[in-house]
Amino acid sequence: MPRDLTDIYGSLGFAPTVLYSNFVTSLDGVVALAEEPSAGSLISGRNQPDRFLMGLLRASAEAVVLGAGTLRATPGHLWTAEHIYPAMAGSFQKLRASLGRKPQPRLIVFTSSGNVDLSHRAIVDGATIVTTERGAKSLRGRLPDSCDVIQIGSERDVDVERAFAELRERGYAVILTEGGPHLTGDLLAAGLLDEAFITISPVIAGRDVESRLGMVAGIEFLPGRQLWSRLLSARRNSDFLFLRYALAR
Repeated sequence: MPRDLTDIYGSLGFAPTVLYSNFVTSLDGVVALAEEPSAGSLISGRNQPDRFLMGLLRASAEAVVLGAGTLRATPGHLWTAEHIYPAMAGSFQKLRASLGRKPQPRLIVFTSSGNVDLSHRAIVDGATIVTTERGAKSLRGRLPDSCDVIQIGSERDVDVERAFAELRERGYAVILTEGGPHLTGDLLAAGLLDEAFITISPVIAGRDVESRLGMVAGIEFLPGRQLWSRLLSARRNSDFLFLRYALAR
């Protein structure tokens, strides 16, 4: 890593093949707000060290994965290091060059229905859409030339195991997921997620009658299945904690 990046974060390295996630959570475990589809900035208060870490994780990745819902909730966003933390754009590019990466990570969008905002700037710039047979049919002839489609089966939902096997076959070894709680739940259930970066914000979100999700949704592990993790690192900046966990298979 360039020296100015290590001066801020310290050392950061990954296995040759890895899938890692990144979340910011409130002190009481909320990562999503029903009334605010893209809640990360609100929960973090646009904390600059958190945004730097998001940039660093994107700069390290060959591909960034998210769901179509996340794409729709963030119009105008680009899943690049420079977009989230422009102050270190040059250093992020030096890091990618030293790792042998392309200038930008490939955006990978998961959708079972094919309901993708094709006018979104991130799609226009180029993305791979992972979808079902019905989703592929709805997208046929409509995608920009910068995009391609991976069709995974004809079932209602995308098979994440087959999808990630295909991504590996295409050469994407180091992958960041910025998908929401449901995609994270699918990845954990399939034993695909290797590491989780979690920023704990000192804000308290609270819960009432509406659904405010934590990091994992759509599946339960305890008490039937115990999925433990191992703390790899813990960093602090002011009142924020930056944690890195390895997830057991």
